[in-house]
Amino acid sequence: MKIKLLSCAVILGLISGSVMAKEFVLIDNEKGIAKGNWSISDKDVSVKGKTFKVENTVLQGGKQQGSEVITISSGDFSIKLSPTRGMGILAVEGDGIRMGWDSPVDEVVNPANINLESRGGIGWLDGFNEMMVRCGFEWTGHAVAADGMMYTLHGRAANTPVSKLIVDIDENAPYTITVKGLIKENTFKKSNLETWASLSYVPGERSFTVHDVVTNQGDYTRDYQIIYHSNYGTPILGEGAQFIAPVKEISPFNDYAKLGLQDWTTYLGPTQGFDEMVFNVYPYANDKGQTQVMVASQDGTKGAGISFNVKQLPVLSLWKNTDTLKQGYVTGLEPGTSFAYPVTIEREQKRVRQLEPGQSATFTLVYSLLSDKKAVDTYKQQIKAIQGDRLTTVVEQPIAYE
Repeated sequence: MKIKLLSCAVILGLISGSVMAKEFVLIDNEKGIAKGNWSISDKDVSVKGKTFKVENTVLQGGKQQGSEVITISSGDFSIKLSPTRGMGILAVEGDGIRMGWDSPVDEVVNPANINLESRGGIGWLDGFNEMMVRCGFEWTGHAVAADGMMYTLHGRAANTPVSKLIVDIDENAPYTITVKGLIKENTFKKSNLETWASLSYVPGERSFTVHDVVTNQGDYTRDYQIIYHSNYGTPILGEGAQFIAPVKEISPFNDYAKLGLQDWTTYLGPTQGFDEMVFNVYPYANDKGQTQVMVASQDGTKGAGISFNVKQLPVLSLWKNTDTLKQGYVTGLEPGTSFAYPVTIEREQKRVRQLEPGQSATFTLVYSLLSDKKAVDTYKQQIKAIQGDRLTTVVEQPIAYE
């Protein structure tokens, strides 16, 4: 028997007691288990009144040779994630709307084909195409050489295949499906961080929960950072699309971003020569620390939202990359413990956290597909309720320089 941390829609249903679940181990490096191609559906576990399928596929050919992709589907709603790529979420689709984007990287690149230190430490970009990618956990941010090593762009988790992969399906309503993988960032004399990264989904819903627990398994205190780099392109993103959030303070990441302070809440259409523009955001939250942010199409008929707790993830990076479609037309809503400055700057500004030996840190985010005007308007009103009559401070100068 096991208790699960699930999306807000099912938490109340679990208060009365624990839930029986069927567990399927797809990968276990210690036991030599690697199921490869595998699938299960509602018919296989005698679920009543819900239809779903969970399928694991081993990809073939090119740079994605050997990469694995898990697809969770229920009706026309689907979630694709890759245990080979640190449990990153590749794309989410439902009601004819996609949460995700079109990167020039069009394969699920196996980390065996990536050199993180290439191009001055930005080799991470050779595999970057996910809807949500974990930037961390040992470090994150822009690449920098320090401490006798190269802190490569956005850390190692996204290019670390899981050592264990488990699919749980609750036997009682609402039949929550949970996929969880163990990410190990273990280096002799350096790091011994292990993260159980999970995604939970209730069949039929238009939201899902990401729940991660990172633990310092070593005997010494260690730094950790995380940015949940969550990325959206068309059809949600387009000319006149809106970023909506309860913002306490916003500042430009660098001098280039100062040019966008006048209209930081809106987006351009695909624009030749547009360089990436980033803003540092401190969000407001309710009295329990919960906040939520969203991007919505210009006509307000489609959007994507993220709910999180500022006690866990106190800052948000707003990334605008409204370049051409082929170059990668995308925006990033990125809750994190840190901004995207190099770890050296984040340490100086006291945003790098630490874990004592045996200590864990927990992160929970709820992602929502908003597929009609009513859903968009409701989410927007929830954000406005958090903001209330509190003002937004616009800081005109960057808080740091690389």
